[in-house]
Amino acid sequence: MLNDICRIQPGIKTKRISSYDRTGRNADYITIGIGETADIAVMEGAGIVKHIWITISCEDTFIRRNAIIRMYWDGEEHPSVESPIGDFFGQGWGEEYSFISLPLAAAPLKGKALNSYFAMPYGNGARITIENQSSEAPIRCFYYYVDYEVHPEMPASMGRFHASWRRELTGVHPESGENEWGTISPQEPNPSVEHNYVFADIVGTGHFVGINYYVDSPGPMWYGEGDDMWLIDGEDWPGSLHGTGTEDFFNSSWCPNELYAHPFFGYARVPDKLGWMGRTHCYRFFLQDPVYFDKSLHASIEHGHDNSLALDLSTVAYWYQTEPHQPYPELPAKEQRSNMPEIGVADVHKWRHEWRKARGNSGTLWGNEE
Repeated sequence: MLNDICRIQPGIKTKRISSYDRTGRNADYITIGIGETADIAVMEGAGIVKHIWITISCEDTFIRRNAIIRMYWDGEEHPSVESPIGDFFGQGWGEEYSFISLPLAAAPLKGKALNSYFAMPYGNGARITIENQSSEAPIRCFYYYVDYEVHPEMPASMGRFHASWRRELTGVHPESGENEWGTISPQEPNPSVEHNYVFADIVGTGHFVGINYYVDSPGPMWYGEGDDMWLIDGEDWPGSLHGTGTEDFFNSSWCPNELYAHPFFGYARVPDKLGWMGRTHCYRFFLQDPVYFDKSLHASIEHGHDNSLALDLSTVAYWYQTEPHQPYPELPAKEQRSNMPEIGVADVHKWRHEWRKARGNSGTLWGNEE
Protein backbone atom coordinates (compact mmCIF):
# COMPACT_ATOMS: atom_id res chain seq x y z
CA MET A 1 0.00 0.00 0.00
CA LEU A 2 3.02 2.27 0.38
CA ASN A 3 4.52 1.43 -3.00
CA ASP A 4 3.78 4.85 -4.49
CA ILE A 5 4.92 6.97 -1.55
CA CYS A 6 8.36 7.41 -3.09
CA ARG A 7 7.09 8.22 -6.60
CA ILE A 8 7.74 11.83 -7.70
CA GLN A 9 4.64 13.17 -9.46
CA PRO A 10 5.15 16.63 -10.99
CA GLY A 11 2.03 18.66 -11.67
CA ILE A 12 -0.02 17.43 -8.72
CA LYS A 13 -0.88 20.09 -6.15
CA THR A 14 -1.95 19.50 -2.54
CA LYS A 15 -4.83 21.66 -1.30
CA ARG A 16 -7.06 21.97 1.75
CA ILE A 17 -10.48 23.44 2.40
CA SER A 18 -11.13 23.90 6.13
CA SER A 19 -13.29 25.76 8.60
CA TYR A 20 -10.47 28.08 9.72
CA ASP A 21 -11.47 31.58 10.84
CA ARG A 22 -11.04 33.80 7.77
CA THR A 23 -10.49 36.84 10.03
CA GLY A 24 -7.36 35.29 11.55
CA ARG A 25 -9.01 34.81 14.94
CA ASN A 26 -9.67 31.46 16.62
CA ALA A 27 -13.33 30.80 15.78
CA ASP A 28 -12.26 27.99 13.44
CA TYR A 29 -15.70 26.54 12.77
CA ILE A 30 -18.93 27.10 10.90
CA THR A 31 -22.48 26.96 12.25
CA ILE A 32 -25.20 24.99 10.46
CA GLY A 33 -28.70 26.04 11.44
CA ILE A 34 -31.72 23.82 11.94
CA GLY A 35 -32.81 22.55 8.52
CA GLU A 36 -29.84 24.13 6.74
CA THR A 37 -27.42 22.52 4.30
CA ALA A 38 -23.82 23.74 4.14
CA ASP A 39 -21.36 23.25 1.30
CA ILE A 40 -18.20 22.42 3.23
CA ALA A 41 -16.07 21.86 0.11
CA VAL A 42 -16.46 22.77 -3.55
CA MET A 43 -13.63 21.87 -5.91
CA GLU A 44 -13.22 22.54 -9.63
CA GLY A 45 -11.45 20.55 -12.31
CA ALA A 46 -9.88 17.17 -11.66
CA GLY A 47 -8.57 15.86 -8.37
CA ILE A 48 -8.76 13.35 -5.54
CA VAL A 49 -10.08 13.92 -2.03
CA LYS A 50 -7.51 12.19 0.15
CA HIS A 51 -8.61 12.89 3.73
CA ILE A 52 -11.61 14.28 5.59
CA TRP A 53 -11.58 15.26 9.28
CA ILE A 54 -14.65 16.48 11.15
CA THR A 55 -15.65 17.21 14.73
CA ILE A 56 -19.01 18.49 15.91
CA SER A 57 -20.43 20.39 18.88
CA CYS A 58 -24.22 20.32 19.07
CA GLU A 59 -26.81 20.27 21.85
CA ASP A 60 -28.70 17.58 19.93
CA THR A 61 -27.12 14.40 21.31
CA PHE A 62 -28.47 12.45 18.32
CA ILE A 63 -26.78 14.69 15.76
CA ARG A 64 -24.70 11.81 14.37
CA ARG A 65 -27.94 10.39 12.95
CA ASN A 66 -29.64 13.73 12.37
CA ALA A 67 -26.85 15.23 10.23
CA ILE A 68 -26.45 13.89 6.67
CA ILE A 69 -23.23 13.90 4.66
CA ARG A 70 -23.48 13.89 0.87
CA MET A 71 -20.84 13.93 -1.87
CA TYR A 72 -21.30 14.75 -5.54
CA TRP A 73 -18.76 14.09 -8.30
CA ASP A 74 -18.55 15.73 -11.72
CA GLY A 75 -21.68 17.83 -11.39
CA GLU A 76 -24.02 14.87 -10.85
CA GLU A 77 -27.59 15.46 -9.68
CA HIS A 78 -27.85 12.47 -7.33
CA PRO A 79 -25.21 12.11 -4.60
CA SER A 80 -22.69 9.30 -4.77
CA VAL A 81 -22.39 9.40 -0.97
CA GLU A 82 -25.45 9.76 1.26
CA SER A 83 -25.47 8.71 4.91
CA PRO A 84 -26.01 9.92 8.45
CA ILE A 85 -22.64 11.34 9.35
CA GLY A 86 -21.92 9.08 12.32
CA ASP A 87 -22.77 5.86 10.47
CA PHE A 88 -20.57 6.89 7.53
CA PHE A 89 -17.49 7.40 9.71
CA GLY A 90 -18.07 4.29 11.84
CA GLN A 91 -20.42 5.17 14.70
CA GLY A 92 -23.90 3.69 14.88
CA TRP A 93 -27.11 4.63 16.68
CA GLY A 94 -26.12 8.30 17.00
CA GLU A 95 -23.52 7.31 19.60
CA GLU A 96 -19.95 8.48 20.16
CA TYR A 97 -17.30 5.78 20.61
CA SER A 98 -13.80 5.08 19.34
CA PHE A 99 -13.44 3.22 16.06
CA ILE A 100 -10.21 2.06 14.41
CA SER A 101 -9.78 0.88 10.82
CA LEU A 102 -7.48 1.71 7.94
CA PRO A 103 -9.84 3.84 5.81
CA LEU A 104 -12.09 5.24 8.57
CA ALA A 105 -11.65 6.16 12.23
CA ALA A 106 -13.36 7.89 15.14
CA ALA A 107 -10.46 9.22 17.17
CA PRO A 108 -9.91 10.83 20.59
CA LEU A 109 -11.38 12.60 22.41
CA LYS A 110 -13.64 9.56 22.96
CA GLY A 111 -14.50 9.18 19.29
CA LYS A 112 -15.33 12.85 18.64
CA ALA A 113 -12.84 13.18 15.73
CA LEU A 114 -14.23 11.63 12.52
CA ASN A 115 -11.71 10.69 9.83
CA SER A 116 -11.83 9.24 6.31
CA TYR A 117 -8.81 8.21 4.23
CA PHE A 118 -10.78 6.78 1.30
CA ALA A 119 -9.46 8.13 -2.01
CA MET A 120 -12.28 9.96 -3.82
CA PRO A 121 -11.42 10.88 -7.43
CA TYR A 122 -13.33 13.31 -9.64
CA GLY A 123 -12.75 14.61 -13.16
CA ASN A 124 -14.89 17.72 -13.39
CA GLY A 125 -15.54 19.19 -9.97
CA ALA A 126 -16.74 17.88 -6.61
CA ARG A 127 -19.00 19.05 -3.78
CA ILE A 128 -19.40 17.85 -0.19
CA THR A 129 -22.40 18.97 1.86
CA ILE A 130 -23.70 18.58 5.41
CA GLU A 131 -27.43 18.85 6.11
CA ASN A 132 -28.59 19.49 9.67
CA GLN A 133 -31.92 17.67 9.91
CA SER A 134 -32.17 18.19 13.66
CA SER A 135 -35.33 19.84 14.90
CA GLU A 136 -33.72 20.51 18.29
CA ALA A 137 -30.61 22.58 17.78
CA PRO A 138 -28.22 24.13 15.28
CA ILE A 139 -24.80 22.57 14.87
CA ARG A 140 -23.13 25.27 16.89
CA CYS A 141 -19.56 24.36 15.96
CA PHE A 142 -18.72 22.27 12.88
CA TYR A 143 -14.95 21.97 12.37
CA TYR A 144 -13.52 20.27 9.30
CA TYR A 145 -10.59 19.65 6.95
CA VAL A 146 -10.99 18.40 3.39
CA ASP A 147 -7.50 17.58 2.07
CA TYR A 148 -7.33 16.97 -1.66
CA GLU A 149 -5.05 16.87 -4.69
CA VAL A 150 -5.43 18.86 -7.90
CA HIS A 151 -4.54 16.81 -10.98
CA PRO A 152 -4.08 17.96 -14.60
CA GLU A 153 -6.68 15.35 -15.59
CA MET A 154 -8.30 12.20 -14.25
CA PRO A 155 -7.78 8.92 -16.15
CA ALA A 156 -10.96 7.24 -17.37
CA SER A 157 -10.02 4.12 -15.39
CA MET A 158 -10.55 5.88 -12.06
CA GLY A 159 -13.86 4.88 -10.48
CA ARG A 160 -15.93 7.20 -8.34
CA PHE A 161 -16.33 6.61 -4.61
CA HIS A 162 -19.83 5.66 -3.39
CA ALA A 163 -21.41 5.04 0.00
CA SER A 164 -25.03 4.33 0.87
CA TRP A 165 -26.84 3.92 4.21
CA ARG A 166 -29.64 1.40 4.60
CA ARG A 167 -31.78 0.28 7.51
CA GLU A 168 -34.40 -2.42 8.08
CA LEU A 169 -36.30 -3.80 11.05
CA THR A 170 -36.21 -7.41 9.95
CA GLY A 171 -39.17 -9.73 10.41
CA VAL A 172 -39.42 -13.47 11.06
CA HIS A 173 -41.55 -16.28 9.68
CA PRO A 174 -44.95 -16.27 11.44
CA GLU A 175 -45.03 -20.08 11.63
CA SER A 176 -41.57 -20.75 13.08
CA GLY A 177 -41.00 -17.51 14.99
CA GLU A 178 -37.55 -16.62 16.30
CA ASN A 179 -36.02 -20.05 15.98
CA GLU A 180 -32.25 -19.64 15.84
CA TRP A 181 -30.10 -22.73 16.51
CA GLY A 182 -33.29 -24.84 16.14
CA THR A 183 -34.25 -23.85 19.70
CA ILE A 184 -38.00 -23.95 18.99
CA SER A 185 -38.20 -26.48 16.16
CA PRO A 186 -36.07 -27.83 13.29
CA GLN A 187 -34.91 -25.04 10.96
CA GLU A 188 -35.62 -24.92 7.26
CA PRO A 189 -33.04 -24.43 4.48
CA ASN A 190 -32.76 -21.05 2.75
CA PRO A 191 -31.81 -21.56 -0.91
CA SER A 192 -32.43 -17.95 -1.97
CA VAL A 193 -31.78 -14.29 -1.16
CA GLU A 194 -35.49 -13.40 -1.12
CA HIS A 195 -35.82 -12.52 2.56
CA ASN A 196 -32.21 -11.49 3.26
CA TYR A 197 -31.14 -8.05 4.43
CA VAL A 198 -29.79 -6.30 1.31
CA PHE A 199 -26.82 -4.02 1.97
CA ALA A 200 -25.87 -3.29 -1.66
CA ASP A 201 -27.84 -3.33 -4.90
CA ILE A 202 -25.60 -1.73 -7.53
CA VAL A 203 -25.85 -1.26 -11.29
CA GLY A 204 -22.67 -0.46 -13.20
CA THR A 205 -19.02 -1.50 -13.33
CA GLY A 206 -16.83 -1.35 -10.26
CA HIS A 207 -15.70 -3.03 -7.08
CA PHE A 208 -17.05 -3.26 -3.53
CA VAL A 209 -14.60 -2.21 -0.79
CA GLY A 210 -16.31 -2.26 2.59
CA ILE A 211 -19.20 -2.30 5.02
CA ASN A 212 -20.05 -0.97 8.46
CA TYR A 213 -22.72 -3.25 9.96
CA TYR A 214 -24.76 -2.09 12.95
CA VAL A 215 -27.05 -4.69 14.55
CA ASP A 216 -29.34 -4.14 17.52
CA SER A 217 -30.71 -7.44 18.87
CA PRO A 218 -33.76 -7.36 21.17
CA GLY A 219 -33.12 -10.91 22.40
CA PRO A 220 -30.18 -12.78 23.96
CA MET A 221 -29.74 -15.33 21.12
CA TRP A 222 -26.67 -15.13 18.89
CA TYR A 223 -27.64 -12.87 15.98
CA GLY A 224 -24.98 -14.04 13.58
CA GLU A 225 -25.87 -17.34 11.89
CA GLY A 226 -26.66 -15.37 8.73
CA ASP A 227 -24.72 -16.21 5.56
CA ASP A 228 -23.52 -13.42 3.28
CA MET A 229 -24.56 -13.96 -0.36
CA TRP A 230 -23.20 -12.14 -3.42
CA LEU A 231 -24.86 -12.28 -6.84
CA ILE A 232 -22.55 -10.74 -9.44
CA ASP A 233 -23.67 -9.52 -12.88
CA GLY A 234 -27.17 -10.97 -12.56
CA GLU A 235 -26.19 -14.52 -11.62
CA ASP A 236 -28.55 -16.83 -9.73
CA TRP A 237 -28.23 -18.16 -6.17
CA PRO A 238 -25.88 -19.31 -4.67
CA GLY A 239 -23.72 -16.78 -6.50
CA SER A 240 -19.97 -16.39 -6.84
CA LEU A 241 -19.38 -15.74 -3.14
CA HIS A 242 -21.40 -17.46 -0.42
CA GLY A 243 -20.54 -17.25 3.27
CA THR A 244 -20.97 -19.50 6.30
CA GLY A 245 -22.03 -17.09 9.05
CA THR A 246 -22.02 -13.44 10.06
CA GLU A 247 -18.92 -13.64 12.26
CA ASP A 248 -17.13 -15.53 9.48
CA PHE A 249 -17.95 -12.74 7.04
CA PHE A 250 -16.43 -10.29 9.53
CA ASN A 251 -13.27 -12.43 9.76
CA SER A 252 -13.85 -13.65 13.34
CA SER A 253 -15.27 -16.90 14.75
CA TRP A 254 -17.43 -18.65 17.31
CA CYS A 255 -19.99 -15.97 18.18
CA PRO A 256 -17.63 -13.27 19.49
CA ASN A 257 -18.70 -10.57 21.90
CA GLU A 258 -15.49 -8.63 22.46
CA LEU A 259 -13.93 -5.46 21.16
CA TYR A 260 -11.35 -6.02 18.43
CA ALA A 261 -9.68 -3.61 16.00
CA HIS A 262 -7.80 -4.76 12.89
CA PRO A 263 -7.12 -2.35 10.01
CA PHE A 264 -9.45 -4.42 7.76
CA PHE A 265 -12.07 -5.83 10.16
CA GLY A 266 -13.26 -5.87 13.73
CA TYR A 267 -15.85 -5.17 16.40
CA ALA A 268 -15.95 -1.52 17.45
CA ARG A 269 -18.90 -1.87 19.84
CA VAL A 270 -20.33 -4.88 21.67
CA PRO A 271 -23.13 -5.19 24.24
CA ASP A 272 -22.71 -5.98 27.94
CA LYS A 273 -26.08 -7.54 28.74
CA LEU A 274 -27.55 -11.02 28.48
CA GLY A 275 -25.95 -13.08 25.73
CA TRP A 276 -25.79 -10.98 22.58
CA MET A 277 -28.68 -8.69 23.47
CA GLY A 278 -28.08 -5.09 22.46
CA ARG A 279 -25.96 -3.17 19.97
CA THR A 280 -23.00 -4.60 18.05
CA HIS A 281 -20.94 -2.81 15.40
CA CYS A 282 -18.98 -5.06 13.02
CA TYR A 283 -16.88 -3.83 10.09
CA ARG A 284 -15.06 -5.35 7.13
CA PHE A 285 -13.02 -3.54 4.47
CA PHE A 286 -12.07 -5.35 1.25
CA LEU A 287 -8.93 -3.33 0.57
CA GLN A 288 -6.81 -6.29 -0.53
CA ASP A 289 -9.69 -8.37 -1.90
CA PRO A 290 -12.34 -6.15 -3.54
CA VAL A 291 -15.47 -7.76 -4.96
CA TYR A 292 -15.45 -6.92 -8.69
CA PHE A 293 -18.53 -6.61 -10.90
CA ASP A 294 -18.97 -5.64 -14.56
CA LYS A 295 -22.74 -5.05 -14.71
CA SER A 296 -24.27 -5.29 -11.27
CA LEU A 297 -23.85 -6.45 -7.69
CA HIS A 298 -26.55 -7.70 -5.30
CA ALA A 299 -25.09 -8.27 -1.82
CA SER A 300 -27.15 -9.48 1.12
CA ILE A 301 -26.95 -11.33 4.42
CA GLU A 302 -29.42 -13.46 6.39
CA HIS A 303 -30.71 -12.15 9.72
CA GLY A 304 -30.18 -15.42 11.54
CA HIS A 305 -30.20 -18.70 9.63
CA ASP A 306 -33.14 -18.69 7.20
CA ASN A 307 -33.86 -15.12 8.35
CA SER A 308 -35.21 -16.26 11.70
CA LEU A 309 -34.52 -13.19 13.85
CA ALA A 310 -36.13 -9.80 14.37
CA LEU A 311 -33.22 -7.35 14.33
CA ASP A 312 -32.68 -3.64 13.82
CA LEU A 313 -30.07 -3.69 11.05
CA SER A 314 -28.39 -0.68 9.49
CA THR A 315 -25.35 -0.56 7.25
CA VAL A 316 -23.13 1.70 5.22
CA ALA A 317 -21.74 0.07 2.09
CA TYR A 318 -18.66 1.51 0.33
CA TRP A 319 -17.65 0.90 -3.29
CA TYR A 320 -16.17 2.37 -6.47
CA GLN A 321 -17.92 2.35 -9.82
CA THR A 322 -18.28 4.09 -13.15
CA GLU A 323 -20.93 6.78 -13.49
CA PRO A 324 -23.78 7.28 -13.79
CA HIS A 325 -24.87 5.32 -10.73
CA GLN A 326 -28.35 4.15 -9.87
CA PRO A 327 -30.00 6.70 -7.54
CA TYR A 328 -30.33 5.46 -3.98
CA PRO A 329 -33.65 4.77 -2.26
CA GLU A 330 -34.96 7.89 -0.57
CA LEU A 331 -33.28 8.40 2.80
CA PRO A 332 -35.81 7.74 5.59
CA ALA A 333 -37.02 10.80 7.48
CA LYS A 334 -35.16 11.51 10.70
CA GLU A 335 -38.06 10.14 12.78
CA GLN A 336 -37.59 6.81 10.99
CA ARG A 337 -33.87 6.83 11.76
CA SER A 338 -34.39 6.88 15.53
CA ASN A 339 -33.24 3.90 17.59
CA MET A 340 -35.45 1.09 18.74
CA PRO A 341 -36.05 1.10 22.53
CA GLU A 342 -33.31 -0.63 24.49
CA ILE A 343 -34.24 -4.02 25.98
CA GLY A 344 -32.98 -4.36 29.53
CA VAL A 345 -33.07 -6.46 32.69
CA ALA A 346 -36.58 -5.34 33.65
CA ASP A 347 -37.92 -6.46 30.25
CA VAL A 348 -36.40 -9.91 30.67
CA HIS A 349 -37.94 -10.11 34.15
CA LYS A 350 -41.37 -9.27 32.70
CA TRP A 351 -40.95 -11.98 30.06
CA ARG A 352 -40.15 -14.46 32.86
CA HIS A 353 -43.21 -13.34 34.80
CA GLU A 354 -45.48 -14.03 31.81
CA TRP A 355 -43.77 -17.36 31.17
CA ARG A 356 -44.34 -18.36 34.82
CA LYS A 357 -48.05 -17.49 34.62
CA ALA A 358 -48.41 -19.51 31.40
CA ARG A 359 -47.02 -22.59 33.20
CA GLY A 360 -49.29 -22.55 36.21
CA ASN A 361 -47.47 -19.93 38.31
CA SER A 362 -45.73 -22.48 40.52
CA GLY A 363 -43.42 -20.85 43.05
CA THR A 364 -40.54 -23.19 42.16
CA LEU A 365 -40.44 -22.80 38.36
CA TRP A 366 -36.81 -22.36 37.41
CA GLY A 367 -36.86 -21.23 33.79
CA ASN A 368 -35.76 -24.17 31.65
CA GLU A 369 -38.94 -26.23 31.92
CA GLU A 370 -40.42 -27.18 28.53
